[in-house]
Amino acid sequence: MSPGAAGDTVEVEVAGRSVSVSHPDKVLFSERGATKLDLVRYYQAVEVPLMRAMGGRPVLLQRFPNGATGPSFFQKRAPQKRPAWLRTTVVSTPNGTQSEALVAADLAHVVWAVNLACLGFHVWPYRADDPRHADQLRVDLDPSPGTTFEMVREAASETRALLDELGMSCAPKTTGNRGVHVFVPLEQRWDALEVRAAAVALARELERRRPELITAAWWKEERGARIFVDFNQNAPHKTIFGAWSVRARPGAQVSTPLRWDELAGIDPDDLTIANVPERYSTAGDPWEGIGPQSLEPVLALHRRDMRSGLADAPWPPVYPKMPGEPPRVAPSRARKPRPQGGGPTS
Repeated sequence: MSPGAAGDTVEVEVAGRSVSVSHPDKVLFSERGATKLDLVRYYQAVEVPLMRAMGGRPVLLQRFPNGATGPSFFQKRAPQKRPAWLRTTVVSTPNGTQSEALVAADLAHVVWAVNLACLGFHVWPYRADDPRHADQLRVDLDPSPGTTFEMVREAASETRALLDELGMSCAPKTTGNRGVHVFVPLEQRWDALEVRAAAVALARELERRRPELITAAWWKEERGARIFVDFNQNAPHKTIFGAWSVRARPGAQVSTPLRWDELAGIDPDDLTIANVPERYSTAGDPWEGIGPQSLEPVLALHRRDMRSGLADAPWPPVYPKMPGEPPRVAPSRARKPRPQGGGPTS
C-alpha cells in the first residue's frame, strides 16, 4: 500500500479507505529519526495481530503534537471534526462522566489517530458492542524502585505457573518500558467488578508464594523492592497500554507480545518499530490461538479469601468508596487508636 503524495499530505489506502496523513515527514521519534509516515507504515505491517488484539475496542488516545519527547495530553473524547465513517462509542469515567471515544474498528481508524500524533493506544478491556462484560484479565507486573527487569521476568513466570495450576492459558507482552503485562483472554460472562476481584485474589496468591519477589500492597510505602501486581488495572473504566502499540519514547519501543520461551532472553528496549514487523513476518503472532476461557478458577481464590475474612483491597482515589473497601489512607498516615483508660497522652 504505497501512499500517494499530495503536497504536504499523503493519502494512505488502508482497510478500504483513503486516509489523509498530513506532515508525513514530521519526526516523531528523535533517536531514530522515525516520522509520522514511518509510524503509519509500522501499523500497516502489523495490521493483523494489532486488530486481533484491539480491534472493535474503545481506545484512549495519548497525543504528542511535537513528537515523543514533547508535551502530551490524553484525549478520551473523539474530536467533533471527524470523518463520517469514524466509529465511536460511549464510555464512562469512575464518576459517571460520559464521553464519545474512538473505536479501533479497523486500521483506517488507527491511521486516522496516528495523523493526530497519537503515540500509543490505551485500550478498554471490553468490546464496544458488549460493554457490560470485560473479556480480559490483565496482570500488570509493575517494577518498584530498586527492582530489575530480571525480577519482572521471574514474576511473570510465577504468574504463568499459578495460572497453569488453575488450568488457564495466558500470554506475556512487554509494556514498551520496564514492565510486563500478562493477558488472560476471557469468555464474555463477567463484569469488571468480578474481573478486578479475581485480579486482587491472583495478586495476593502470588505474594503468598513469593513474598520476597512479589507484592500486592497498594500503598507504595509497603512495597519495598518488589514487583507490584497492579490489580486495579482491572477496575471498571481502566485502560491499559495496547499490544503492538508504539510507546512515546525516543527509540519508538513497541509493547510487544512474546512467546513464553522468548521472555528470558529479551531486552524490551530492543523491540522497536524497526524490527518488530520482521519478528512478526518471521514468527507470526505469539498470541494467536489463545482462546477465551472461564474466570471461575481465579474467582474461587477470591471466594476463599473472602471466607477467610480478608477485606477488599484499596481502590484508586478517583473511584467512589466501594463496599467492603478498607480505609483509603496510607498506613503511615492512618489515625492511631486512642489508648483505653487513663488520662490524655502528651
